[in-house]
Amino acid sequence: MHSQDLPVALVLGAKVHPDGRPSRALNDRAHHGAALWLRGDVRAIVATGRAVPPAPSEADVIAGICEAQGVPRSAMILEEQAANTEENLRFAIPLLENLSAQSVVVVTDAAHGRRVRLLARRMGLQVRVSVPAVRTTVRRAVIRHARELMAFGYYWLRGAGR
Repeated sequence: MHSQDLPVALVLGAKVHPDGRPSRALNDRAHHGAALWLRGDVRAIVATGRAVPPAPSEADVIAGICEAQGVPRSAMILEEQAANTEENLRFAIPLLENLSAQSVVVVTDAAHGRRVRLLARRMGLQVRVSVPAVRTTVRRAVIRHARELMAFGYYWLRGAGR
């Protein structure tokens, strides 16, 4: 398989603490994106997510984690304006087009995947969702899934992504 035929990973942002430390979700996503690149499963990484000062952008933190894992900066593109899931996808589309991405692997949490697929489909993107294997408490998993259920309903009813 030629490298041009490989998918591009789209690593979605998550919270960055004011001191620049990544949230657990962002850290897990970035490490998973780096692992996909290091295994040769993807040819590039698009890191997405804005800055909430004084913290650096989510995209920059993702890129830093990936670089620390061995992914060269030349294999990454940063999208630093997106403030939510819909914008993550919408703002990444031109970058993916510039890369001539025929296939996109979205890296996010398991609970978040359904909403990502809904939005991607509405935007005309064919994506596969890849999630990091993480340990979590039952309480945290229930909270995360409940939050995503509400967000999915909101996005579905609002017609987001159209």
